[in-house]
Amino acid sequence: MQKVVDFLKRAETYYLATADGDQPRVRPFGTAHVFEGKLYIQTGKSKDVSKQIHANPKVEICAFKDGAWLRVAATLVEDDRREARQSMLDAYPSLQAMYSADDGNTEVFYLKNATATFSSFTAAPEVVTF
Repeated sequence: MQKVVDFLKRAETYYLATADGDQPRVRPFGTAHVFEGKLYIQTGKSKDVSKQIHANPKVEICAFKDGAWLRVAATLVEDDRREARQSMLDAYPSLQAMYSADDGNTEVFYLKNATATFSSFTAAPEVVTF
């Protein structure tokens, strides 16, 4: 899992794909935080992406950096504990201008049953599960 986290942090921006009924939706994300041994992402409950995740928690992440790319298929699980939300906000201080752990909007999810595939045009794919 650490290799996935490191790649996402180096890429800085990754793209999260969700389903909106039968329509795929993709948008940029930037949070990738390890808390209690799990990889977490963050969003706001008021956003469409949150509604899509709650309706269908199966997602895919894609990131590209230095000629290599990463795809991660996973199921997102909400962690509604304050300490999980605060840990994310502590790791990403810039989010604190828009979110707080107790605002009723901040939401964090961890990746469950994740399959990550590292690929490039010059090397065989490498698959990591966590």
